[in-house]
Amino acid sequence: MWNLLSKFVLFAAVCHAAELRLLPEYQRSDPFGATVEADRTVAAFSGKLTTARRGYASVQVVAVTDKPMAYRLAVSSPFPADLYREWFHRTKPDGKYFPDALIPIASGASLAIPDPENRIPNQTAQAFWVDFWIAEDTNPGVYKAAVTLTEGGRSLNAAIEIEVLPGVIPKEDAITLDHNSYGTGWLFGQYPNTLPPENDDKLFQLIHSYHRRFYEHRGVYHQLGYGHGGKVGPEFAPELAGTGRNKHITSWDRFDRHYGPLLDGSAFRNTRRGSRPIPYVYLPINPDWPASQLWWGEPGYEVEFTNVVSAMERHFREKGWTGTHFELFFNHKKRYKGFSWDGDEQRFARDNDWLVEYRRLLGKSVPADSPVKFLTRIDSSWTMEEQFKRLEKVVNFWVVGEGMLSWYPGSAEMLRARGDHIWSYGGTPTVEKAAAMITLNPLRSWVTGVQGFVRWQTVDPGPDPWFGLEGGGETLVYPGDRFGIGEPLACIRLKVQRNCLQDLALLEESAAKGNRAAVMTEVLKRFNGTTAADWRNAAPPLAKTPVLEWNNINIGEALAPFEAKFAKVPADAWQRVHEYAVGGGQ
Repeated sequence: MWNLLSKFVLFAAVCHAAELRLLPEYQRSDPFGATVEADRTVAAFSGKLTTARRGYASVQVVAVTDKPMAYRLAVSSPFPADLYREWFHRTKPDGKYFPDALIPIASGASLAIPDPENRIPNQTAQAFWVDFWIAEDTNPGVYKAAVTLTEGGRSLNAAIEIEVLPGVIPKEDAITLDHNSYGTGWLFGQYPNTLPPENDDKLFQLIHSYHRRFYEHRGVYHQLGYGHGGKVGPEFAPELAGTGRNKHITSWDRFDRHYGPLLDGSAFRNTRRGSRPIPYVYLPINPDWPASQLWWGEPGYEVEFTNVVSAMERHFREKGWTGTHFELFFNHKKRYKGFSWDGDEQRFARDNDWLVEYRRLLGKSVPADSPVKFLTRIDSSWTMEEQFKRLEKVVNFWVVGEGMLSWYPGSAEMLRARGDHIWSYGGTPTVEKAAAMITLNPLRSWVTGVQGFVRWQTVDPGPDPWFGLEGGGETLVYPGDRFGIGEPLACIRLKVQRNCLQDLALLEESAAKGNRAAVMTEVLKRFNGTTAADWRNAAPPLAKTPVLEWNNINIGEALAPFEAKFAKVPADAWQRVHEYAVGGGQ
């Protein structure tokens, strides 16, 4: 009897309590097994996923233990499954933990709680993200998958049911979700073990991996190649020589190695979405490139500009790079002391004259029947209402402040009717917000009628994202260099956004086939119990005063009542929309 009791006590000591939990994509766990407060919802999760084809279905798995544990985790599935370990970021200044960065691991990998890399005192839970890829030719039906935790001689299983519905997610998105960045200097700081100095090929490989990461998540990546003073990074433009009539391109080598695979689509050859050229790209053109600002207003400026831009058009045409929109875009403000006029978010009416002249120069440089797509882009806020009128046939690509656009109902429809492109722009929800908050801007763009949304900075996680994250509001990817991975890591917010874009593509298809108003009404009701009227705004009294009397404070005050409607999103808001979208709008 004593021996039997001794054996039982010993067994209990070594076989501590452990479990596997399943969570939906929008409900994150902390490193102690509790649901992150912003993601808490009363709805129970059964472990069943419903999905359309040609897209991803996602689930989170949490291993929980009451004592330190070494274990293996494996996924079994009839579909390709991507497994990621979620990194718990300690945030500043409150010291709380939120999972976000996703580190790819192999099925069956050896792991431990506490995670020795994450270094969380008294950690008792580790979360994982699983993506299941559902190919277009998958037969509709119910499929079984499972996640298995093995510790010593025992195993725990979490069963997952995947119901594949008949719908096929369209290849084209309802809106373009753009991820913006600046230059390449930051890459060398984030990838000290990946990027050797002065190695263009390694740099271009890394740049291409950023494009692929966002493309795989149904997004677009924009990288501006010049600074506020006009200096162009050598990897963003062809090499030039000469002045005046002798100004010419001497080499395309570096430019073509950088952009060639992006503009012909070969950089995306091995992705699940397949090859396609990037849809948009910034040109290196600015007030000091390709023509010297010293000659502005002189015949020499026009000669230098047209010589180089004409040669660029010929090169793009000869290469067959006709699937991309090339953007003439100015990003400077005169307060940066580089140039005497605002090229970005103009407040002064006279600054529009520069844009009119540049549009004339572009028209002189590019044949009217060129198959190469050139756009004149402007990012507008303060004076957008006046610019919509003043710059008709000058600007044909508008990127406008999301909040201020709401003051001018009907503008998006008006611009689209005359053939212009229109996007809105804004920020990125931080990790402290509900995971579902990342779906708000794509949905709002779709409701508003713009064709895209720009997250203005998406690759800057801060100096210490792993142990002192500053919210993550300026990044949706993290550098993989720390883990021996020479490319960016996706995050939970990017995955939730991708799945939202899949659903929006389905909803757009349903709206185009049937009653758009009825589809939108159902979506908004499911999202947060609102109606289309709740998403419409009107110009405040401020909008009727002179723009030069506006400032960031009174603009914020004028926007506050309307923006308060969108300050919070229910944790399971998008899940309800998802069920409607994959069901074919039924």
